[in-house]
Amino acid sequence: MKWIYLAAGIALYLKMLFFPEPTIDPAEVSIVESIVRDSGVPNAVSGIIFRNRLYDTIFEVVVFTLAILGVRFLLADEQPSSSVYQFNDGPSIVLARLGATIAALVSIELAIRGHLSPGGGFAAGVAGGTAIGLVAITSSPQWMEAIYQRWHAATWEKISVLVFILLAGLSLVGVEPPHGEVGTLISGGWIPILNILVAIKVALGSWAAILLFIRYRGLL
Repeated sequence: MKWIYLAAGIALYLKMLFFPEPTIDPAEVSIVESIVRDSGVPNAVSGIIFRNRLYDTIFEVVVFTLAILGVRFLLADEQPSSSVYQFNDGPSIVLARLGATIAALVSIELAIRGHLSPGGGFAAGVAGGTAIGLVAITSSPQWMEAIYQRWHAATWEKISVLVFILLAGLSLVGVEPPHGEVGTLISGGWIPILNILVAIKVALGSWAAILLFIRYRGLL
């Protein structure tokens, strides 16, 4: 096997050494422009995720939902942890909550303006989950659980998934609102709303996973 790896490495090296890099046809660069034009948003990545490969995005959301359900299923038979490891010193708590505030603001910005600038629903959801995690390691688990139950976070998570699938289905069959003016906040048809729904789903799903790991493992 070592000789196979060595031969493959030599072949790859010779390819890079003697074969020229493919030249980029200027006509190919216009692909990005066509995506922006078709999607109605300047962030071509959002246009691809929520338009050109919307099928993949739907199943990515479904897979994330199944992952959260899997965590609940695997930990359902375990006994809750008797101790929870978290920050107790003042400076760490202040820094963690400051970081949580910044992450939450970034999450809101990425969710609302993800179709206009780098960012989007998944990045916004990760930032939101990070904010929740930073609060969780500095707060009482009972308090975090009470907030989760009071605001019906599990219900909103399910609603966001269902609404996302519904709007994505409408987009796939060609039913969508006007794109508006490219570069404005209300533009791109369903894309801004899909961004927000994905952000809500990922953030609330992360919250659920964090609570489960704290309850049954005593840590994140």
